[in-house]
Amino acid sequence: MTRPNDQAAEQPPPLSRGTKLAYGAGAIANGVKNVAFAAYLMFFYNQVVGISAAIVSAAIALTLVIDAFFDPMLGRWTDMTKSRWGRRHPFIYGAAAPTALFFAIVWFPPTGMTDGQTGLWIFVTSILTRVSISSFEIATQAMIPELTERYTERTKLFSLRYWFLYIGQYGFAAFCLLTFFKATEEFPKGQLNPDSYLGFALLGSALIFTAMIVCGLGTHNRIPWLRQRDERAARPTVLTHLKEMGAAFRNRAFLAIFAFGVLKFTAIGLYSATALYFQTYLFGFDASQLALLTIDSVVAATIAAPLAPRMSAKLGKRTSAMLFAVVGIVVGLLPLILSYFDLFFVAGDAELLPVMFVIGAVYGAMIAISLINTSSMLADVVEDSAVRTHRHDAGIFFAASSFMQQCSTALGIMANGIILTWAAFPAKVGPDDVTEPMIDSLIAHYVPTSLGLWVVGCAFLFFYPITQARHERNLAILDARRAEAKAREADNNPTGAPMR
Repeated sequence: MTRPNDQAAEQPPPLSRGTKLAYGAGAIANGVKNVAFAAYLMFFYNQVVGISAAIVSAAIALTLVIDAFFDPMLGRWTDMTKSRWGRRHPFIYGAAAPTALFFAIVWFPPTGMTDGQTGLWIFVTSILTRVSISSFEIATQAMIPELTERYTERTKLFSLRYWFLYIGQYGFAAFCLLTFFKATEEFPKGQLNPDSYLGFALLGSALIFTAMIVCGLGTHNRIPWLRQRDERAARPTVLTHLKEMGAAFRNRAFLAIFAFGVLKFTAIGLYSATALYFQTYLFGFDASQLALLTIDSVVAATIAAPLAPRMSAKLGKRTSAMLFAVVGIVVGLLPLILSYFDLFFVAGDAELLPVMFVIGAVYGAMIAISLINTSSMLADVVEDSAVRTHRHDAGIFFAASSFMQQCSTALGIMANGIILTWAAFPAKVGPDDVTEPMIDSLIAHYVPTSLGLWVVGCAFLFFYPITQARHERNLAILDARRAEAKAREADNNPTGAPMR
């Protein structure tokens, strides 16, 4: 890590606790957007507004695909930006107000529209929200390799970030379920009440804006120490940009993470879009019970945050990511598998809720540990690539990762729409009208798909080659190059006068 105008400057001071907390708190914004779009957007338009699952899932999936193609350009843009606020902070500050505004209007479709027109509304408002928040997410994630070069400290930063992400996702969801989605006489299951989504949308918008601003202001003091864009002898052309963006896909370590991520985020997208259906129609949870169950994810994140760095230090990042992913998904699928064979607690059983809470906390902690270590692995790819390319393209790598996440999540949501259609699951259906064969069909299609995606994805991580020893070797090579460049500059400028 270096000062903007001196690539061989002294090392920066350690990260303060306040800077770390502010950086992590920025993830609340993406957490709010994630839970709203992944768990509630499909449910709101399908079960509350009454739009067919096929139209809603297609609109949502298309926004993810379009956003995915914007992400590499956004990442490249952040890498090439030069300003008095560095490469990343202009995007952090610039994204706050648009993201908050676009997020709010998603939940207020004009009345009197046809299903097709409503699908277009979902697409337009969602894509504006996604592109806005992607510029923030890519910029903040690309800062991690610049905030610290230490192998284990990166995992700690990602642990903190994931903890705040889960607070944003599940803390926001729990609060809304207990307040906006509370049961009424007309709507015993408050998540089906159209009026509930007003407070949901406005609170989410406010949290997104606040989290982004806090992240920007809290890390602003690190701008002098963040790497500026790499200076070039000649102005890069469009072809140069495309070639350098494509170089990410020639790095073996990145390809292993990318392949794992495609299958992992497809499974996560499928889970996010399907979970509320099982919780509402299989287990019969009301809003207050769902609120309690969302807290198990906060518990999971609190367990995972300190464990992830320890597991990566003990087992290695790759092994830790693989092991906890496979064991975690098996634990998470157990209630559905047992329910399919009528071996699990039925809706209304007094022991159902506490058992689901414990299972959710264990499952969530294991998946979180896997996600944290995988993200930390991606940060290490930046130096591995720089050894070969002589460029620090953190923005490109994290943008390519975001591209992968968006496309894969789109596949998961489309899979959810397909499964709902195959199960003949009707739109805007009452809980009493859902039959056991419908639920069994959902389980039968969902469980093997989810398990297969995770297991095959983990197999790709066997090809990830970066260990702690290799990372430290990469840093030594880069440090030697910086020292050599500084020595050459001193030889060419023995008077010490400013170079022009």
